[in-house]
Amino acid sequence: MPTSPSSSVQAARKAVADRLREIRRDANLTASDVAARTGWYKSKVSRLENAVTPPSDDDVRAWCRACEADGMAADLIAASRSAESMYVEWRRLQRTGLRRLQESYVPLFERTKVFRIYCSNVVPGLLQTDGYARALLGSIAAFRETPNDVSEAVAARMERSRVIGEGDHRFALLVEESVLRHRVGGAEVMAGQLGYLLSVMALPSVSLGVIPFSADRRMWMLETFSVYDDAQAQVELLTAQVNVSAPSEVEQYLKAFTEFQKLAVYGAGARARITDAINALE
Repeated sequence: MPTSPSSSVQAARKAVADRLREIRRDANLTASDVAARTGWYKSKVSRLENAVTPPSDDDVRAWCRACEADGMAADLIAASRSAESMYVEWRRLQRTGLRRLQESYVPLFERTKVFRIYCSNVVPGLLQTDGYARALLGSIAAFRETPNDVSEAVAARMERSRVIGEGDHRFALLVEESVLRHRVGGAEVMAGQLGYLLSVMALPSVSLGVIPFSADRRMWMLETFSVYDDAQAQVELLTAQVNVSAPSEVEQYLKAFTEFQKLAVYGAGARARITDAINALE
């Protein structure tokens, strides 16, 4: 049975509660001890440990302080904050169509200084042409049976992509070579898309790497993911968007991205593979 957003949120809350309990036990403290050290009623300790009440940031700090585990507070706070938004089904995000979801990314894009994006299946949204985006979003709308606002969604995606040439943002983007070969929208659309990749590579703010078919896979292929600065990662599954903000988990995605960078080719090597993909369309 598919996991619902509400059950996923509850699972995330329980994970935080379980971690609080583990920290208490590792400190050899009872629930009464924590209550005494924090000045809480014992019932509050019980509610927090059983995920009945989600902890506030101050609750987490007080708990870790009582257990002499202050160094664990940051991860726990991040995990607690992200519980409501960590796993959200696409059908919930796209229930009114695709345009609003495209527009919702604008504040995140505007405040992000460094984008790290790995794509194993499609061209990164920030680098998509109008034709490619129209074909891709059209297929998504059809598959998920969302209200048909594809034209508006494409316009919103093109508008948000202006961040590529504005401000002091930097973009490190990696694609598997298979992305260059998957035909989205037909040969003509793909030729235009691949040609645009060649042109955008010249921008000083953009680093585009291609991971060749022949790469010695020291790092296995993953779902498409993006890391915004060092603060947040997003992972795209078939059914849902997963948001990660716990520092230790974001670090895992940064580590994976670094490993993928080691496999990629850049500059002339990347251009050669894009050109080969264009020639294969003939």
